[in-house]
Amino acid sequence: MRYRTFGRTGWQVGEVGYGMWGMGGWTGSDDKVSIASLELAVSKGVNFFDTAQAYGDGRSEQLLARIVGGHRGKRIVTATKVPPKNRQWPSRPDVPLGEVFPRAYVREYVDISRSNLTVDTIDLLQLHVWEDDWLTSGELQQTVAELKRDGSIRAFGISLNDWEPWNGVRAVRSGLVDSVQVIYNIFDQAPEDELFPACHEYRVAVIARVPFDEGSLIGNLTPQSTWPEGDWRSTYFATTNLAQTLARVGALRPLVPAGMTMAQMALSFILSNPDVSTVIPGMRKAGNVEENTAVSDAGPLPAALLSELRRHRWDRKLKE
Repeated sequence: MRYRTFGRTGWQVGEVGYGMWGMGGWTGSDDKVSIASLELAVSKGVNFFDTAQAYGDGRSEQLLARIVGGHRGKRIVTATKVPPKNRQWPSRPDVPLGEVFPRAYVREYVDISRSNLTVDTIDLLQLHVWEDDWLTSGELQQTVAELKRDGSIRAFGISLNDWEPWNGVRAVRSGLVDSVQVIYNIFDQAPEDELFPACHEYRVAVIARVPFDEGSLIGNLTPQSTWPEGDWRSTYFATTNLAQTLARVGALRPLVPAGMTMAQMALSFILSNPDVSTVIPGMRKAGNVEENTAVSDAGPLPAALLSELRRHRWDRKLKE
């Protein structure tokens, strides 16, 4: 595992981290399998784990607590998120901060997450949705300062709404955030336009999420792919989107280097960008851990392939 500096925190984190949404909020999760995968990841050098209270109503956080408790001698970075009070994903620009992340509510959920994680101090606390306009009141700045001062958290970050990398640039420049979590993959390259340069300038860490475009860039979806009712992917890959996605994935297949899977190429594309601090693929099974962590040792993709992959950028907007 190769390690990168996590922004101005100075933490050394594995460039392949662990996204834990699937362990708490997706159908088909099995705690025994999840724990085995998490343990294997630690043995492979993974030390950055991203979870959230909303992932299974604390279930994912509790799984991470078992890993942290079993490896007290290792530096494991715990990153979690406060869900929006109005439970609206994504956030809306016309809804004020006080209705989504009021001070007392944030502090309440910090305590809930600390209890779930069985830690006194959360390494990285993130807000699960974000609007740059929330910077105006100054209330959030006071809340974050208090949480750091009393030892409840070490660092603070934001998780940007899907396909809105621009809606976080002001937060980076404000000095408030230590990290930003953003969708970044072969299709979603827009963070390179404004967000990454700002993060580089202000030494803000970048957490790249959705590296496989919710699974399409693994390369195993078909026109007949379906998901159980209530599974997020059944909405994400609605009929039209699935067809468009499969066509774009098909165009990528000839570019996959010999000896590499499409998933590995997707991760390598992300890690070829030095502005990324860590990428957090979901790894619910041991095979996923083996395949994904192997990417770190392989190093960046050849310049010619990177140039070709940049032509596959796909700018999308969230449907109302």
